[in-house]
Amino acid sequence: MPTSSLIVLDAVCKRYETAAGPVSVLRDIDLAVGTGESVAIMGPSGSGKSTLMNILGCLDVASSGRYLLDGQDVAGLDHDQRAHLRNRVIGFVFQGFNLLPRISLLDNVALPLLYASVPERERRRRAQESLQRVGLGGFEAYLPSRVSGGQQQRVAIARALVSGPRLILADEPTGNLDTQTSHEIMTLFMGLNAADGITLVLVTHEQDIADFTHRHVLLVDGRIAADHLLGEATAARVSP
Repeated sequence: MPTSSLIVLDAVCKRYETAAGPVSVLRDIDLAVGTGESVAIMGPSGSGKSTLMNILGCLDVASSGRYLLDGQDVAGLDHDQRAHLRNRVIGFVFQGFNLLPRISLLDNVALPLLYASVPERERRRRAQESLQRVGLGGFEAYLPSRVSGGQQQRVAIARALVSGPRLILADEPTGNLDTQTSHEIMTLFMGLNAADGITLVLVTHEQDIADFTHRHVLLVDGRIAADHLLGEATAARVSP
């Protein structure tokens, strides 16, 4: 069970200026996500899911309202400070894997540590450990083109884990995968959530994927239309 709030959004709004005038994408979002929770954000296209994820990931800032991440008010941070907080707390997993095709799986996983100036020997040790955690020990020297889509997503998860994040943000992480592989990936996510207490927030259009998590947040027209926990019976059915 969550013990504290890792994410707190208080009356968060996001507006963009257009030639036709300001457009509101998010309206008065109040949301708290506890440490160790698993949350699926759902909603129709254009509901504001991607904008919300960008704000949660410190890739964008709210037009108004307050966002606390790990106790820090993101609005009060400059670009470099937000980047430091993002790199310290968050691991990202995307639908398209975003692997570099000409370097090995090990080097792909180690990239965040390279950017953080971690020494090479330590980078390789931690990257190898991350690959083992996602079931890809022995694949270190492979290029991305030599493994399946599901294995590429496991590499992307290993890359997200290598910096020891407290939060994983996953944007449609199973969107390019078949049903069986999608369920394997979600079982992996939920295993990390259960074993390591890593908080998981994911965007998905798919109900069966959302049902792996223990809480659903529905966005409609930039507002939270529903926010509910799954019943214990459902959670037990979908947990690994």
